[in-house]
Amino acid sequence: MTKNTKTTATRSATRTRQAKVMPKTASPKTAIPKIDLPTQLTEQFRELRLPTIRDQFLEAATRAATENLSHLEYLSELTTVECETRRFGRIRRLLTRSRLPFGKTWDNFKFDRLPLNVTRQLETLRDGSFLNRRENILIFGKPGSEKSHVLCALAEQLVQQGHSILFTTCTLLVQQLLIAKRDLRLSKLINQLSKFEGLIMDDLGYVQQSREEMEVLFTLLAERYERGSVLLTSNLAFSKWDQIFKDTMTTVAAIDRLVHHSVIIELNVPSFRVETAHKSKSTGQQPTTKSPTPTS
Repeated sequence: MTKNTKTTATRSATRTRQAKVMPKTASPKTAIPKIDLPTQLTEQFRELRLPTIRDQFLEAATRAATENLSHLEYLSELTTVECETRRFGRIRRLLTRSRLPFGKTWDNFKFDRLPLNVTRQLETLRDGSFLNRRENILIFGKPGSEKSHVLCALAEQLVQQGHSILFTTCTLLVQQLLIAKRDLRLSKLINQLSKFEGLIMDDLGYVQQSREEMEVLFTLLAERYERGSVLLTSNLAFSKWDQIFKDTMTTVAAIDRLVHHSVIIELNVPSFRVETAHKSKSTGQQPTTKSPTPTS
């Protein structure tokens, strides 16, 4: 072995002995910050727009731990409450947008005044399937037969199921259509009305209209034909609708569009207001007064 080789071997052995003797220096550990899970989850639920879960997840978590619920049961409870809250909120908004008269509900209507076949018809319509088929509901009867209440009661049930309904009187609707036509936005208004699955037109024929007023009404009916349901009340039989639309051709065209896909209900019952007045007179009580807004 040469002299240089011996020197190199000696130096290598020395380094090895020094490495064994010198203690190893421990590498510094990085501290992991503690996460505030409730705060983080609250912000995440806010970002995901889940307000009900955000407000209740902590209370639900405590209850889940107490009742020994599984993760899936805990999650199911939260999502169920969120879905129910959203559904109630949507129905509340639909009721506000519907403009249905206050108090004309299904629960407070006196169905015992109606013939049995009419009651069965109304029960069948409660499921709202006619809206999916774009069918119309046409209710006829004399003044005081509570046509408006029947239709509003049905509409209230439909809204409770999540359907979009708009209530308006025929007179008010025609005036809105005329103003829209004057301002060159009739198409825009009709398009807005088309967003409602059902359009209630109360008291068609109650007040005689001019030719111009009936022209815009016919335009609306023509545009909604097979695109959306029309629910209307009238105290005029079809044979007298020429008083509404002024000429035979327009009358026939309007009736044809309404009747083609429709359910027709006739309320051949006495006037509810007259009955109430007679009962109050016989018992010596004053009949309760209502607002002067015409209802049928």
